[in-house]
Amino acid sequence: MEPLRDNVSSHSHFILNGFHELGALRPVLFFPFLIMFVLSLSANSLLLYVIISQRSLHSPMYILIAGMACVDLSLPLFFVPNMLLSFLFDWRGISLIGCLVQMHFIHLLGAFQSTLLVWMALDRYFAICTPLYYHERMALPGFLKFVIPLVIRNVFMVSLVVSLAGSLPFCLGNVMNHCFCEHMALVELACGSTAVNSLVGLISVFLIPVADFFIITASYIVIFSSVLSSGKAGVKALHTCVTHIVVMAVSLTIILVAFLSYRIRNGLPGAARVFFSIMYLFFPSCFNPIIYGVRTTEIRQHIVRTLTWCRLVQTVNYS
Repeated sequence: MEPLRDNVSSHSHFILNGFHELGALRPVLFFPFLIMFVLSLSANSLLLYVIISQRSLHSPMYILIAGMACVDLSLPLFFVPNMLLSFLFDWRGISLIGCLVQMHFIHLLGAFQSTLLVWMALDRYFAICTPLYYHERMALPGFLKFVIPLVIRNVFMVSLVVSLAGSLPFCLGNVMNHCFCEHMALVELACGSTAVNSLVGLISVFLIPVADFFIITASYIVIFSSVLSSGKAGVKALHTCVTHIVVMAVSLTIILVAFLSYRIRNGLPGAARVFFSIMYLFFPSCFNPIIYGVRTTEIRQHIVRTLTWCRLVQTVNYS
């Protein structure tokens, strides 16, 4: 890396200037993102409450769905409120430390969105392909063999990416064309060579979401071969697996577009690049409760009962 010149200082305060192209129309973005934020929080909170409160849902598959809801509930909290305030009140400033902390939690929780799908795919594989050994494989000591390596991978790769970004001197300005501290949006403001940062960031994409996608796909291919000849049960399992793969494929496509747009100068408008970066985090948080909650029969039944009970309580209170 080239040394800083004597008359150039490294910035420690940044301006998040996402969607600046919209000018006076920028505050209009507050409303659609607020609606998505409220729906995400409400749906994931309801899903988490139902699974925790119902003892019949305390099996490995539902615990994993609860873990997904917990991640989807937490992730938007690290960037959406700040983004909404920026749209409404034009509050755009963030310190370097705050930026790095935000970046770490956003990318770490984003990594666990795909990793939880891997654990869910393994759960379905054990349940469908090796049912006699399911409880043994999904017991805590056995399942930790699959959990710990992926947790270490996620924490190590995200910490490496963030620490490398934090060690850079930033003298090419302090305005990020983004709504939160995305890795490459910050790295673009650094002095000297950032090839290592770009390479490590790209490697992390292929080691986490891309690798997870291939593991999930391989697991479901094995499941397909086991269930296609099993009648209605097989069709149900096939339908569930296809749904998971479609959601993962859409999420992965958005992730790759967002990440590669910073590395391949293809004329993609800045606002579109920011939108894809937001949606690869926000899309799963909004739609996972539908895919993994409402479409799961047992959870859907308990959700209907919970909502019905709440409605009855309200009716009694108002009468």
